Amino acid sequence: MFKNNQKEFIFNNMPKEGFIKIPKSGSVNINSRDKVLLVRKGNELMNQKDYEQAKRVFLAVNYSAGLIRLGEYYQDEGKIYEALKMYKSANANNKLNTLTEKMAGVLRLWIER
Repeated sequence: MFKNNQKEFIFNNMPKEGFIKIPKSGSVNINSRDKVLLVRKGNELMNQKDYEQAKRVFLAVNYSAGLIRLGEYYQDEGKIYEALKMYKSANANNKLNTLTEKMAGVLRLWIER
């Protein structure tokens, strides 16, 4: 199948956080009781400032409110691309539009100089 050097290359380039298997729909089918438990865990992770793990949970269960909060956090931290991804995942079009308008304003200023 794979040669040893190919396996070594794959293992050396594997993301340290591992892989998340999420279907093309973007979320996992889960019963409401389990979703509530996962959302609580995601909120707990947010409170502990473990934003990457919270993101994984919120994306997996498609929890819009948590994704929006993450987007706001990323925006405050200046991580605009991550903020855009969170807003897009949450279908928060108002947040997405506001942020893209700000970005367009910055570009206008750069062009005018």
